[in-house]
Amino acid sequence: VQLQASGGGLVQAGGSLRLSCVASPGTFRNFHGGWFRQAPGKEREFVAAISRSGYGDVSRYADSVKGRFTISRDNAKNTMYLQMNSLKPDDTAVYYCAVTQILWAYVGSAHQYNNWGQGTQVTVSS
Repeated sequence: VQLQASGGGLVQAGGSLRLSCVASPGTFRNFHGGWFRQAPGKEREFVAAISRSGYGDVSRYADSVKGRFTISRDNAKNTMYLQMNSLKPDDTAVYYCAVTQILWAYVGSAHQYNNWGQGTQVTVSS
């Protein structure tokens, strides 16, 4: 599985960005997808996850982003997205996409993912 993340950048607080993660063909039929982020000096943390196709399009969010971020995927384009609205300076981090075949109950744990894309930097200025 290959993953390629993009879409990061510099934005003012209150602004929006959309991250994209292009995967190898068919990935999201077999894998749940997740977004994680890591700020300097902090551990990598869960942001959002979306279930694989056929699992009901279930999604999950970290409390810190609920109501502001939306995860989605386009199976035809083999792409997963993270729409980020109402961005805050605390959202500044390197964002990573990843996929896993672990049980849905565990998708919030970075340790359960063994396929990662390269990070994309998101910087939110105050």
